Amino acid sequence: MATSVECCSTQLIDGDGSFNVTGIEKLIKEVKLNECGLSYAVVSIMGPQSSGKSTLLNHLFHTNFREMDAFKGRSQTTKGIWMAKCNGIEPCTVVMDLEGTDGRERGEDDTAFEKQSALFALAVSDIVLINMWCHDIGREQAANKPLLKTVFQVMMRLFSPRKTTLMFVIRDKTRTPLENLEPVLREDIQKIWDSVPKPEAHKETPLSEFFHVEVVALSSYEEKEELFKEQVANLRQLFFHSIAPGGLAGDRRGVVPASGFSFSAQEIWKVIKENKDLDLPAHKVMVATVRCEEIANEKFNSFTECESWCQLEEASRSDLVSGFGKKLNSLLHTSLTKYDSEATFFDEGVRSLKRKQLEEKLLQLAQPAHQAILGHLRSGTLEKFKEAFEKALNGGEKFSVAARNCTESYMALFDEGYQDAFVELANWDSSKVREKLRRDIDAHVASVQAAKLAEVTSSYEVRVKEALYGPVESLFDGANNETWLSIRNLLRCETESAVRGLSSALSGFDLDENARGKMITGLEDYAKGVIETKAREEAGRVVVRMKDRFSNLFAYDADSMPRVWTGKEDIRFITKTARVECLKLLSIMAAIRLDDTADNIEKILFTALLDPSSSAAAIKSNKEGDPLASSTWDQIPPSKTMITPVQCKTLWRQFMTETEYSVTQAISAQEANRRSNNWLPPPWAIVALLILGFNEFMTVLRNPLYLGLIFVGYLVIKAAWVQLDIPGQFRYGILAGILSISTKLIPTIMNILRKLSEPAPVAATGANNPPRHLTAATKALENGSIRSSTASSGNKTEYSGHNKEQ
Repeated sequence: MATSVECCSTQLIDGDGSFNVTGIEKLIKEVKLNECGLSYAVVSIMGPQSSGKSTLLNHLFHTNFREMDAFKGRSQTTKGIWMAKCNGIEPCTVVMDLEGTDGRERGEDDTAFEKQSALFALAVSDIVLINMWCHDIGREQAANKPLLKTVFQVMMRLFSPRKTTLMFVIRDKTRTPLENLEPVLREDIQKIWDSVPKPEAHKETPLSEFFHVEVVALSSYEEKEELFKEQVANLRQLFFHSIAPGGLAGDRRGVVPASGFSFSAQEIWKVIKENKDLDLPAHKVMVATVRCEEIANEKFNSFTECESWCQLEEASRSDLVSGFGKKLNSLLHTSLTKYDSEATFFDEGVRSLKRKQLEEKLLQLAQPAHQAILGHLRSGTLEKFKEAFEKALNGGEKFSVAARNCTESYMALFDEGYQDAFVELANWDSSKVREKLRRDIDAHVASVQAAKLAEVTSSYEVRVKEALYGPVESLFDGANNETWLSIRNLLRCETESAVRGLSSALSGFDLDENARGKMITGLEDYAKGVIETKAREEAGRVVVRMKDRFSNLFAYDADSMPRVWTGKEDIRFITKTARVECLKLLSIMAAIRLDDTADNIEKILFTALLDPSSSAAAIKSNKEGDPLASSTWDQIPPSKTMITPVQCKTLWRQFMTETEYSVTQAISAQEANRRSNNWLPPPWAIVALLILGFNEFMTVLRNPLYLGLIFVGYLVIKAAWVQLDIPGQFRYGILAGILSISTKLIPTIMNILRKLSEPAPVAATGANNPPRHLTAATKALENGSIRSSTASSGNKTEYSGHNKEQ
């Protein structure tokens, strides 16, 4: 096989052990390995000759290593060590194809190169693929176990530790599950590691410090080619980002930079070539090992194909099997007895070791069935426990008594079932399954108890909430100085009642004093939380409640009758009284007072908001400034504060703004009422009029004609007064009234005089008919009065609309 530029491959070490320096330098240059730094990986494969190593690499990494032609017979295909770049794999990955072991071309005794090449592969590779046949698992040579043992020992002696991934590739996988094959391989590797003499520095070093072991299985390439290719494609995905954390070689150590890889490989091969300590075990031991392994595999395969075992295994998957332990024990004893009879003449140490391995493999094969039986036993016992426990609770039995009795009964039932599944040859410990059942039972009891306790607690919480919510809302609706005292009394009474009921309900549960105390404390805290939640809810509507209270106190008297602002009421006093009550309401809603601690919130609010003069003086004398310019109250923790001082000031300003209109309307109504009812001049003016007008009064009395003229003048003035609606004109101000009257006075008087001058209709004369001139004047006055009344109504309507707009 010649060097291929297209696939970037070369023969690294030839069959005689010569290192191809030129070839590796050329390969490194072609794949640009020098530019990779530490971001590269090295993979190698080792295994028996003609085991399909090159075929696997070509399919796995898309290389073109030479493959064996099956039609020309089985012979050595790969000589020495070949290296190529893996196509399409990131990061840059190179793979080494090692010459197969146990080849007849090199002879029986000439195995130095095989050992040296394997050691070289382990020394420079991040991932080593160990190719092996499925039916040869356990055999010394086929599994490369002696070779690995020697390599482990020499590698620790020659090189500083590095982490290498050993991936065992099981070829031509049979019906035996990988789950059964993998533990055998891992156990063999661990035993090899434990048996290798180690230097003082690594006597306690575990295998995992040097190697990470993986096991995969592939179907036959010749018989199941499509399945083989599919499995190889899945395996290929593991080599992408293999050096990343979590990858196949994610925990590797001691990596040589890519630029020094060529020199490092040359030096490592030089050291390996000079080493003379590598050797094979004795031939006798090897033969015993191979033959005992064959007998053990034969008995293992016979056991797996045994009809009785297959039926027992199949039955164990679905349900409990009566007498499972005795049946399995009999099958195991038969297989081990047959092994002893056939292997009796081989080396005792090897025979005993392989018998132990066979026994471990058989027990490992049978253990899942035994675990399935225990699983059925555990799940069935648990279901029966649940049914019995629920039935006991529904029957009225106390929770703690029902839990204790059912647990004891069904744990005893599990122990009886386990005795039937016990296997004498196996040292299987059922304590974990028993503990799992006990944990499941305890968890079920705990979950049921938690549900019951939650149900009980929830029911009492609902009762407490129903008992507190409505009364607390009512108390806040009529809040006064005794509100919080009433709330505390209500809280104490309802909490004590609920705690008594809860304590009685908890008596049936197996609770310690600490848990019981926590639940009772939780109920008490919940009751307080209900109060606090409702209080905060009401505090959010404090302005609405203050406005309602102000409206009730300001607009209604002590008998709950609407006030009529006649002019006799003291609006200032009524307003202050209503605001005092509203401010009390604000002080009550400012903080939560469930601990009966005195505070000065009301005093601060009254001083700062109702008495501005004293507040200003206090601010001047107090260096701290405005008492409401703070976010906290003295002696009140923030958690108990519902309305901060700053918020109180803002809310009071909002309240004053929204209620100012009502006060203004009342004052306007009172003033209007007072003006409409006060038409007479002051008493002193009346006395002055009598004194100064005495002569005129006497003149009128001496001449009755003046009296008639005065009467006519009175009628004309009265008609003009009513028609012009003099009081209504002055409601908008003196200047506006004068201007309005001046524009209407002349037309109104002319209209009255025109009515007086109109001739009266002809009527029959008699004693009952008044004089014609008096009738006409009276009608004119009546018409004027009607028009004046209409005008007055219109003006009142305009005034009313004007007030509404204001």
